[in-house]
Amino acid sequence: MMRDGLVRVAAASPQIKVADCDYNVIQIEKTLIEAENQGVHLLVLPELCLTGYTCGDLFLSRVLLQAAEQAITHLISFSENLDLIFTVGLPVAVQGQLYNTAAVIKGGKLLGLVPKQNIPNYAEFYELRHFTPFTNPAGAMVDICFAGQTTCFGQKILFACSEVPEFKLAVEICEDLWVPQPPSIIHAQAGATVIANLSASDEIIGKADYRRLLVQSQSARLICGYVYADAGTGESTTDLIFAGHNLIYENGHRLTEAELFTHDMISVDLDLQMIEAERRRQNTYHTRRSDLQSLEQYGYRTVEFSLKLRQLKPKRSWPAYPFVPANVEVLSERCEQILTMQMQGLRKRLQHTGAKSAVIGLSGGLDSTLALLVTARAFDSLGIDHQNITAITMPGFGTTDRTYTNALTLARSLGTTLREIRIDTAVLQHFADIGHDPNTHDVTYENAQARERTQILMDIANQTGGLVIGTGDLSELALGWATYNGDHMSMYAVNASVPKTLIRHLVAHAASQSDETLKTVLMDVLDTPVSPELLPPQDGQIAQKTEHLVGPYALHDFFLYYLVRYGFTPAKVRRIARSAFAGDEVLRPQIDRWLEIFIRRFFSQQFKRSCLPDGPKVGSVTLSPRGDWRMPSDASVDLWLADLRRSIEEDAHA
Repeated sequence: MMRDGLVRVAAASPQIKVADCDYNVIQIEKTLIEAENQGVHLLVLPELCLTGYTCGDLFLSRVLLQAAEQAITHLISFSENLDLIFTVGLPVAVQGQLYNTAAVIKGGKLLGLVPKQNIPNYAEFYELRHFTPFTNPAGAMVDICFAGQTTCFGQKILFACSEVPEFKLAVEICEDLWVPQPPSIIHAQAGATVIANLSASDEIIGKADYRRLLVQSQSARLICGYVYADAGTGESTTDLIFAGHNLIYENGHRLTEAELFTHDMISVDLDLQMIEAERRRQNTYHTRRSDLQSLEQYGYRTVEFSLKLRQLKPKRSWPAYPFVPANVEVLSERCEQILTMQMQGLRKRLQHTGAKSAVIGLSGGLDSTLALLVTARAFDSLGIDHQNITAITMPGFGTTDRTYTNALTLARSLGTTLREIRIDTAVLQHFADIGHDPNTHDVTYENAQARERTQILMDIANQTGGLVIGTGDLSELALGWATYNGDHMSMYAVNASVPKTLIRHLVAHAASQSDETLKTVLMDVLDTPVSPELLPPQDGQIAQKTEHLVGPYALHDFFLYYLVRYGFTPAKVRRIARSAFAGDEVLRPQIDRWLEIFIRRFFSQQFKRSCLPDGPKVGSVTLSPRGDWRMPSDASVDLWLADLRRSIEEDAHA
């Protein structure tokens, strides 16, 4: 899959024989064919796998060195009809010195030889006995003749794919990663988005965890894809064992990992557009291009290669609920952390303003329930009695018995001061004042109720010397699903960066920690359809269900995450949504419709987000105009809609 910046990478540990280059070539060829059949674009093989890492003093034998050169010559020829780039480790003699080297090969060409920079010489390893560390401080390239071809030899080589501009490969070898300043740091600064590591890391108790941590942290710090290929069980076991611990990480996230002591190839698709988007977001991530006039001036050489464009079924997954951790334990920890962050934000605001009370409009729905739970926590942390929280239920034309009862039970369970103020009479008077027919259930009918409720909250906050706590969430802000100067406004918005799909889990987490009475009502709130309840009920039931009007929040949160967090095109978001919701027969057919609506609403409703009240940022996506999202209120949506329509039309004619 080459569309959308997806590149399929693989790591493998062929079962070799020590010092048997002919046998090893056969095993590597089998691995290459397997990789080609899987549509792999980059295959990384282990350190010195052409000879075996554990050859010892045999590395000083001309017989072995000549066999290695003949073997790599054969592999170069074998690669002529393969459409993948691969790395293989071997010893190479250059100017009277022996180097532990990675050969990079594509389509019958030896694109480059990258020597190991840091050679270990401790306890179990005596590599320095045989190999010279590549320590050229300038990193200068030299052209050498090897395996019948003239190629560049040196550390600072970028292998760049002509068809996929985001695909820039650089190489380091084993110990290079374990030192304080790995070469991959400079490679990434030079523009490399994928780091290949050819390794022969022996296996001892606890080392696998440390190895994972190294690869994870390096891929996160460098914002790159990191492909780590480890020597396997074909190596000598005279003093050490090797487990073939292959790893593929992307920006700190493990995509796939080999089981220890196996020989199965691992492969996955890296999303290089995601990597480049992350780098663009972080203005502290400087590339050498911004520091210097050219890569060549800094000692880098770019070697281009070509890959055929192929359409493959993506070999990676995108979580359908990107804001919600899949692991139950991680989710529980995340929920507790978010509740604490919300509480700390409100706690600081209460302290700073000297407010001793808070006012919340309690509807019996998810958002106001979460806001009340957070406020109760903040008051607990300050040692203020819950009686200083004024929970106001304001029944109107659309209020149902279920939400009304839940609001009352919530307020009482938490020991707050409960006030019930019906808005019917005031709103009808307002309709009379402005000449609106109350039988016309239009936007004026709905918003007049929302604004009346906000006026009540603000005025009672003045009476009690408190703050109005906002209840609106991130998903509603993205869609503009808020009444301007109604529920849109508050004095501190604790839910402003929490998406709807996550709010359900926060309330459920709070329920798990509550007494039976509070838990019962919280669980019923979770079971209640999301609704603003601004239209009269039908047979006592909620008549106005939000997701029937603006679409499923599961889809909208997915769109929000990938459009805002990574700046993906609508076409790409559409494609990955179809993959993420592939097994959902209800949501998948609705993707095209609701994606267009999301884009339209996101652009047209920016004016509401341009004047939001303060609220704590708790995740990587927020729409605060003072923080992570600054967008003109009058931006044209045409480019985004055109991109989406092209994608839909392409599929229709495919």
